[in-house]
Amino acid sequence: MKIAVVCPYDVGVPGGVQQLCADLVLRLREAGDEAALIGPGRADSVEHFTSIGSTVRVRANDSVAPVALAPRTWSRVKEAIDGFDVVHVHEPLVPATGWAAMATDLPRVLTFHADAPRWARWFYRAMPRLGKPIDSAVLTAVSDAASDAIPARWGLPRVIPNAIDVASFESQSERLPLRIAFLGRDEPRKGLDVALEAFHAVRARHPGAELIVMGALRDRAPEGVRFLGFVTGEEKKRHLATSSVFVAPNTGGESFGIVLVEAMAAGCAVVASDLPAFKAVLADAGVLVPVGNAHLLAESISRLLESETASARLREAGRERVRRYDWDNVVGLYRAAYDDALTDW
Repeated sequence: MKIAVVCPYDVGVPGGVQQLCADLVLRLREAGDEAALIGPGRADSVEHFTSIGSTVRVRANDSVAPVALAPRTWSRVKEAIDGFDVVHVHEPLVPATGWAAMATDLPRVLTFHADAPRWARWFYRAMPRLGKPIDSAVLTAVSDAASDAIPARWGLPRVIPNAIDVASFESQSERLPLRIAFLGRDEPRKGLDVALEAFHAVRARHPGAELIVMGALRDRAPEGVRFLGFVTGEEKKRHLATSSVFVAPNTGGESFGIVLVEAMAAGCAVVASDLPAFKAVLADAGVLVPVGNAHLLAESISRLLESETASARLREAGRERVRRYDWDNVVGLYRAAYDDALTDW
């Protein structure tokens, strides 16, 4: 089968959607399909990728999305997916990439990623009937939170979670008992300021504690904090493997939480904000704290640093939980969606 996987965001910029799309293409090709990644941006290191142009940064959902809005985007997308058997459009309502891919006369699978804010949900309900672009597609969502944003008249999406190669996160590296890890962009909804406030209290209680911040850079680092900025996939795995606790104090707008999955796979004890999407990913394999509560975040981290028994229990629960998010279990779900799209077309 020839499958075009269309990503709406700059493939050269780190992000959960971009990583999922690139990994999905590789997994499909390993299974014998002729899959290709199509999207904006420049990413020489990404295999089987066709760029449809540059991007602009648009603020949305308390974040900044690098999307393609140039006038030629529409024609470039149509040219890039010509000759494929099925097109898999991620975030199909993102202009102009998603709109262009949905407008082609090909069987399609549409995947919704975002926990859409209230205004977007209202817009989905109020917008005119989309007809064939939606009605003839197989709809999927990465979580219940993403699925809930889709109006019932569009159809019931099948939930297919994000995935990772779990085995690639396993390591024999020495875990440092007082190391805490954070991974995320320096945006308000990722909760870095909450993490730093909590760490100040943790450090007062555990003077040897250190916080490794991946994905963000700041000019001044509090005592015990290391800002690493962008890290490669291998660097990320190495830092997670040596950390005892992973902290995700996100403040909202999350539909899944791939960083939680990666942390569980690497053997970290996870402490995260009590968001619906995070709760669904972790179940009983992590500690959930109220959103924005640095005091309770610090208390939860400290208790894990002080109790190897509690930390070991969470690590074991995480290793068991994370199996459902392995690519070996997920890629077949997407392959079945492609088969259904072809059959129903």
